[in-house]
Amino acid sequence: MHMRKGPSEPLYVISVAAKLVEMHPQTLRMYERLGLVKPARTDKNIRLYSDQDIERCRQIQRLTSVGLNLAGVEMVLELLERMDKMRREMEEEISGRQEEMEREIRRLRSAASAAQD
Repeated sequence: MHMRKGPSEPLYVISVAAKLVEMHPQTLRMYERLGLVKPARTDKNIRLYSDQDIERCRQIQRLTSVGLNLAGVEMVLELLERMDKMRREMEEEISGRQEEMEREIRRLRSAASAAQD
């Protein structure tokens, strides 16, 4: 039995992806040409879109619907990716510091307990 790997797993051919996002396949091809979306390719060079790709296309749709052109969309998506990367890095840093503090608390408690004995 095949288990889905997650939102980045390539699943949908372009015709299905186009229906899911209610766009013409040619629009998806243009988004790929501009580097806005990067679907996986099979050995036979067939595009396969993941759930993440579908969500990204929907995000592009939302941005263009409020008046951004595709160059603006590209800038917004790039900024959002950078912000997400920074958020992940900060979370990792906070988690690492929290682990250090917890270790130090355990060490201090252990030292205090040993001193009481």
